Amino acid sequence: MSETPLQMTQRLYRKLKRRGHRVRRWSNYYEGKHPLLFASPEFSTQTGDLFDDFSDNWCRTVTQATAERLRPLAFRLEDGSIDKIAGQAWKRSGCHVEVNLALLEALISGRSYALVWKPDGVRTEITFEKPSAAIVEYVPGRRRLRAAGLKVWQDHDLEFATLFTSKMVYRWQRPRRAGGQWTGRTAGLSRGEPSHIPNPLGSVPLVELPNQTRLDTSPISELAPVIPLQNSINTLWLHTMTASDERALPARVVLGMDRPVREIVDPDTGEVVGEEDEPLAKFRSDRLLWLERQGASIAEFSAADLRGFLDLITQAVEHIAAQTRTPAIYLNKKLINIPESAVAADEAGLVAKAQERHDHFGAGLQEVMRLEALAAGEPGRAEALALGSVVWRDPQFRTDAQYADALVKWKAIGVPDEALWERIPNVTPEEIERWRRMRTDQAAAILGGDLASLYGPKLTEGEQGPAESIPEVA
Repeated sequence: MSETPLQMTQRLYRKLKRRGHRVRRWSNYYEGKHPLLFASPEFSTQTGDLFDDFSDNWCRTVTQATAERLRPLAFRLEDGSIDKIAGQAWKRSGCHVEVNLALLEALISGRSYALVWKPDGVRTEITFEKPSAAIVEYVPGRRRLRAAGLKVWQDHDLEFATLFTSKMVYRWQRPRRAGGQWTGRTAGLSRGEPSHIPNPLGSVPLVELPNQTRLDTSPISELAPVIPLQNSINTLWLHTMTASDERALPARVVLGMDRPVREIVDPDTGEVVGEEDEPLAKFRSDRLLWLERQGASIAEFSAADLRGFLDLITQAVEHIAAQTRTPAIYLNKKLINIPESAVAADEAGLVAKAQERHDHFGAGLQEVMRLEALAAGEPGRAEALALGSVVWRDPQFRTDAQYADALVKWKAIGVPDEALWERIPNVTPEEIERWRRMRTDQAAAILGGDLASLYGPKLTEGEQGPAESIPEVA
């Protein structure tokens, strides 16, 4: 028996809430909010909350190292040309900025989402959603065919949910208090506007942007292999600081002597009524020591060698680098005076990982722009986008000299200028189009005999020198 839209909403809502625990955990680790693990109960009892706010946060470094290599620049159609209309829609919705946040969130939490919709019925809007507020369900046995999508949010004392299917959009609301029931939405709608409306796109407009995954598992966070090592590094640092506080300096001890005592005097009679141990804290702070008992001697404990802790921390960081393919230069900054080829080799793993993410995230972004074309009433362009590709910034960072040398060599074998310009980092299709127009204008100036315009503004008639000083053009 098939479930009703309300039942599907309730089921997806529960699934979303169950997933929220893992999302919060990964988010906390990225933010540096780490619990103290791998420490003995005695250590925790001794230190209390002294180190509650401490973390040597490598989770942020590992995630951002990949995120900064993921920069979509444009969308290419099936015939290889750049889709200018898609680029305009992309910028109109602010996606050239927001996509960086969405991809970073996908690396942290394993996934993020994009929603394509016309909130005013006129202009298409693309928004990115966090994994704790959206969820997509797929058709059983079809890993890419979306069956439904759910988006939830809260506003004052109400909670809202929108269920997207390929045919209908169901809009719900309920009180935020526990036990509130979902009912058709009325808040924020015009008088007489129905709560549930047909889906004009004919497709679920909520798209998942998954991080790396397997065929039979959910997307995986970049932090999954980092968290156990991160916990051990934090604990090692705490032991290092505790040992440094207690044993970093040589300690002396008195042997063969009773602990110093002081007399207890009755304040009324002035008589000695007993004695008590003298506090040693003052002697330690004043660096004062005396020996009155015959046979007393002094021994010394050498300062603790903390290099063992530091070596373990270094090794744990190296394991993080190896398991996440993060270059050493991101983690220890000890690469000095080494050739460029060595730096490229060190970054090869990260570059390969970024290119793999281009495939995963690129498929989702292509689907987003296909939906944008459908919303704009252009099914032909939507199909061309589906068979096209995403233009990404080169994930390998090179110096300007390296890029210039590579482009000269590509030019020598006949690669067109436009193809070379696309290989320059951060050069947008709009910039390439401007360069193309400038080149055309230069060619027109040469053919028209206006060579002076190629080298700057021409002088006015009163500013020109003698006629013979102006070069003639045959």
